[in-house]
Amino acid sequence: MTQSVIAAADVGGTTVKLAFVTVEGDIIDKWEINTNQAEKGRYIMAETADALLHRAAQLDLDIEAAGVGAPGFIDVERGYIYEAVNVGWKDYPLADELSALLQVPVRTDNDANLAAAGEKWKGAGDGADNMLAVTLGTGVGGGIISDGRIVHGVSGMAGEIGHITAVRDDGFLCNCGKTGCLETVSSATGIARLGSEAAKRRESDHLHQILQHHGAVTAKDVLEGAAAGDEGALRVLRTSLDHLGFALANLCNSLNPSTIVLGGGVSKAGDFLITELRPFFDAYAIPKIAEDTHMRIAALGNDAGVLGAAWIAKDLASVKET
Repeated sequence: MTQSVIAAADVGGTTVKLAFVTVEGDIIDKWEINTNQAEKGRYIMAETADALLHRAAQLDLDIEAAGVGAPGFIDVERGYIYEAVNVGWKDYPLADELSALLQVPVRTDNDANLAAAGEKWKGAGDGADNMLAVTLGTGVGGGIISDGRIVHGVSGMAGEIGHITAVRDDGFLCNCGKTGCLETVSSATGIARLGSEAAKRRESDHLHQILQHHGAVTAKDVLEGAAAGDEGALRVLRTSLDHLGFALANLCNSLNPSTIVLGGGVSKAGDFLITELRPFFDAYAIPKIAEDTHMRIAALGNDAGVLGAAWIAKDLASVKET
């Protein structure tokens, strides 16, 4: 018997993550294809549609709707990509293109927003209608859920929390052109930079030895050293988390979410990260907000994006023309 599903795609610079998801949020199948960036990404959606249709036929699935996430600046009402540098798109009608290929309605959104939506729906957000998701990876990404809906803002750029000016004095230059952005100190890249500087100044035996033997210090090195009790590494981590706690507290003072979900590579430190971050957050947040805000580690890993893509499209499944 043919089963109805939502097709979900999470487009990245290296791979496109694909899945078939039920309207209840169960993943029927998931896989990846390579992201073909030839000719400014013109083949990505065609290859995505081919992969989805081929697999659906194999599994006897009926695609009723589709959701797709992509990095970049997106007009979510039109499903239009203004620019997605990582995949080569510029002024690209993403939703219309995939809809024509699959012959189903399509919705699209920024990949960070969809990761937040996935965690809200089936992950650490635990259904929270007011939630802040933070991705601590190469940069710092974010997604905001308010009253059960993704917050986009007038330009579709709400949630760019990595570019909050969190360093007040002598900040580092950010890739965006500003100085002192949160991601210059609280991303994996930022923590590694702080760790390298501490190692060069011999403020941490652990980090100095790593620098001597490997020529570089990573965020993982800093976190492992801090967890093991190296005072220098712990000072580096706490410097980073002071800035992160400051930014998150001010966001929560404004948005009052019930839950903060922390994802990305840095979040692999788990409960240790929350234990170290929480005092800084509490120090800057309004006491009632600090008391009422839960802080959790993201639970879905690479599935967050496809589940978020399915979440934004699930209400379309019942309106497909027959």
